[in-house]
Amino acid sequence: MVDLRGAPCVERSVRIKVSEALRFLAGLGATALVLLLLAIRVTSCAPMSVSAPPMAASPPPPAARAPATPAECRNSAFDAQAQANTASLAGLAWAPFGRDEIGWEIYAPMIGREVATGCPPTSPAFAAALARWQASQGLAATGLMNEVDFQRMRGVIQLRRPFVVLAAQEVCPEPTLGVLEPNHDGEGYGGKQVFMRPAAFAAYRRMAAEARRDPEIAADPRNLTIFSGYRSPALDAQRCQLEGNCDGVVRASCSAHRTGLAVDIYVGQAPGFGPDSSADPNRLYMSRTPTYRWLVANADRFGFVNYPFEPWHWEWTGEAP
Repeated sequence: MVDLRGAPCVERSVRIKVSEALRFLAGLGATALVLLLLAIRVTSCAPMSVSAPPMAASPPPPAARAPATPAECRNSAFDAQAQANTASLAGLAWAPFGRDEIGWEIYAPMIGREVATGCPPTSPAFAAALARWQASQGLAATGLMNEVDFQRMRGVIQLRRPFVVLAAQEVCPEPTLGVLEPNHDGEGYGGKQVFMRPAAFAAYRRMAAEARRDPEIAADPRNLTIFSGYRSPALDAQRCQLEGNCDGVVRASCSAHRTGLAVDIYVGQAPGFGPDSSADPNRLYMSRTPTYRWLVANADRFGFVNYPFEPWHWEWTGEAP
């Protein structure tokens, strides 16, 4: 056991554009929207005072559905929507995380879980499930995937991350206090040593043990190994300076990894890319792996929530950041 208390505090900034905030939590409540209509700048290690009421987390996702049969995925009332979704799956021009992307297949497993369907995104039943979800959110029940409705869904998912709830209230958590635990042999990617809070590690181990009952996942010993856990603010600041990617979707300077609850898990990698490359071809490859799809369907049972832009990044919600 290693005590990593007393990690130095560094200046950090978190900027949320107004347009991004509008997309991020549109319709999720006036309080949440007002909170995110701010350009947030945190320059102290002490939490800032917040005049607005605390923001509530989102409810958990619906129960995961098993893959459906072709017969179960038919629905003649949504044939036209299925055709449109099939075209946009690989052709939609959008910027769901502030960076231009083409197509939404990367996010299809997450969307399918959220709308409670085991049918593929090209099927009429998927479109019908999406329409039901849209109606539940007070949106037009078109059954068509689009950027505006995805931003509503993204907001629901993001608010399951306690770290995001705090960030929206202008709070950057203190570096984790107490004793951090090192990984066991075989848990670090490539033999790397990582640290997390003990309870988070315990939940991870339960999850990894169950996932490896799947022969496809167990076939590659790299699957579910950890390549990043706790990172001190000083380390993130150094990486920020050296790599020049301090803000935005690549790396926020106030990182969830300071909490000891965030973990980057190996879920696969496309040829020529690293396991944490945010290049779209790599993320698309990851979205198709059995490891990532298992996590989408099951990780919440162990208390883990995904940051949707990064298939490898998961946060344990069993303790406060």
